Amino acid sequence: MSKLVISAIGPASSVQDGGRHGAQRYGLTPSGAMDRLALAAANCLVGNELFAAAIEIGPFGAAFTAREGAVRVALAGAPRNADVAGRAVALDTSMTLADGETLTLGFARGGAFSYLAIEGGIAGEPMFGSLAVNARAGLGSPYPRPLQAGDELQTAAASGAAERRIDLPPPVEGPIRVVMGPQHDEFGEDATNLVLDSEWKISATSDRMGYRLEGPVIKHLHGHNIVSDGTVDGSIQVPGNGAPIVLMPDRGTSGGYPKIATVITADLGRFAQIPAGRGFRFKAVSMAEAQSEARKFAQLLRSLPDRVRPIETFDLNIEALQDANVAGAAVSAVDAGTWQIPSADALAQD
Repeated sequence: MSKLVISAIGPASSVQDGGRHGAQRYGLTPSGAMDRLALAAANCLVGNELFAAAIEIGPFGAAFTAREGAVRVALAGAPRNADVAGRAVALDTSMTLADGETLTLGFARGGAFSYLAIEGGIAGEPMFGSLAVNARAGLGSPYPRPLQAGDELQTAAASGAAERRIDLPPPVEGPIRVVMGPQHDEFGEDATNLVLDSEWKISATSDRMGYRLEGPVIKHLHGHNIVSDGTVDGSIQVPGNGAPIVLMPDRGTSGGYPKIATVITADLGRFAQIPAGRGFRFKAVSMAEAQSEARKFAQLLRSLPDRVRPIETFDLNIEALQDANVAGAAVSAVDAGTWQIPSADALAQD
């Protein structure tokens, strides 16, 4: 066994997998990755099951060091600077950390979460069938809390397999798509139009339980309390203060605030990646369109293994490069005659 030691890490970082499912009727929250496509892509690169446990890294930087042997990892999700021992490494690729080497990650750019998958997975004790961390509920393994500097993750030694990259489709642009309801009749037409016609921002107070939205106040027709009913990832609740909250994977399984709309499955990861303070809009779509997009997203996940490619490498002959005059005419830094541009008259005389 090898270890991946967390040398440094910011908040909002934890072990996440595909989530724990099948027990929401008992009040067990599903948790799991905020961006399922990025999690699956990282796992695919190192030969894991698509929704195996990986490290979900929040917007801040992090550093990971291999101990007691080499560790093979892959990085996907929000773009950020990354290097190993001073060598830049690319997003959506696998890499092997030699014993003692450190992978250093910078701040996320244009997104919120990146995923570091480890070849062979993360060793831990599943809780209700999952390693996914929900800190509020004290669930998850190997640490039922956000990760901290000094934490050690046990994993398999690197296999020595050739490194790979994955070709993902370009990110979808445009508004976040929603299906109206299930309680949009608790709001008037003006409130519905306000949700769809306004620019919204995600509050810095948001977390894995819910994204609080900053924008206009949404008013209820009949008060803000309903009989509690089930929620799903992407439910947009409107509490008494009129500031919508989009429920995320650590949500409660039921709630008593009216839900004006629901983010469609295909856009949940894209929505989760919106950085705090960046403006975005919603767009209403039909149930049929939402289902069609969900099927396309499922097909994209199934196609990930076919999108993996070997990383092309080549041997660089340094001695041959030094002997080659790749810059054109040779010059001397101490002989101005070799680098000054001749005048037109001098050229004519030649």
